[in-house]
Amino acid sequence: MFTRTFFASMMAAAMAAPAIAQTATPGVDARQERQQQRIDQGVASGELNKREAARLEREQARIAGHEAAAKADGVVTKQERAQLHREQNRASRHIAKEKHDRQKAH
Repeated sequence: MFTRTFFASMMAAAMAAPAIAQTATPGVDARQERQQQRIDQGVASGELNKREAARLEREQARIAGHEAAAKADGVVTKQERAQLHREQNRASRHIAKEKHDRQKAH
């Protein structure tokens, strides 16, 4: 009886592990955090004015929403993950462009 229960619980745990791993997006989350730090640093140094920072913040929020939508069904597919990376690449270019333009916060 014990072995049957033990085996059943081990099988359930083994089947649940891949489902958890498929919805985890540590790379996306880490990159989102780094980009947020870049925006914060740009505001602190005066490289970004309020309007630029707000636009970049909205873009980050939109990407976070797309990430949440991708996770909603319990599986982040390869295509969804690639789309998130494309969006983050675009956001990274926007951050760099805004930080290095000649506009400064007053």
